[in-house]
Amino acid sequence: MPRQSTPVDATDPGAPLSRKGAETRRRLVEAAKWVFEDAGFLEARISDISKRAGLSHGAFYHYFDSKEEIFREIAAATERSLTAPHTPSSASNPLLESHRDRIRRANRRYLEHYRDDAAIMGRIEQVSRYDEPVKKERAATQKHFADRAELSIRKLQRDGLADPDLDPAIAAMALGAMVARFAELWFVQGYADYDFDEGVEQLTALWCNALGLKEEPG
Repeated sequence: MPRQSTPVDATDPGAPLSRKGAETRRRLVEAAKWVFEDAGFLEARISDISKRAGLSHGAFYHYFDSKEEIFREIAAATERSLTAPHTPSSASNPLLESHRDRIRRANRRYLEHYRDDAAIMGRIEQVSRYDEPVKKERAATQKHFADRAELSIRKLQRDGLADPDLDPAIAAMALGAMVARFAELWFVQGYADYDFDEGVEQLTALWCNALGLKEEPG
């Protein structure tokens, strides 16, 4: 599968920059993302990032202290893209969606974002196993989805549409972990090559079956 690359939000969390400074910083972040994707975190060098950005070695240190710092910023921005609020299309009406439709839409959106950033997500998954700040960003994303799913499961149970014996917190975490791990195996590890729509449908079926989801009364 050809590597895709989503532009990174390179907004400086610190003091405001001039237009030229912001553009220089953006070039460094985009170059760093490319280098990390291509070489991996451990093999990436600051000189490679500077060269890719068309800047001097010293220019890098004007904006970042280390390759760890710039990688953490890229990781945080990538995780934010996974959890960004959904913007419904003009043709869709969320009020008319069934619960299965909502689960399908959430699965599709997560898989689309993960697929489009698979190259850098693979590096983030690796680094999160030993770098605490990146690990926290990865965990925060999983918690974001688990918390949302838990609220939805509780509502489904109150409405008599989901298995009342399920623990909503455990079910939400387990199902979210299933989707996240499946995405990593599929898009990063290349475990198998599935049709995208079929992958979405199968994950949705697993979610609904695990919850014992009942069809809403017509």
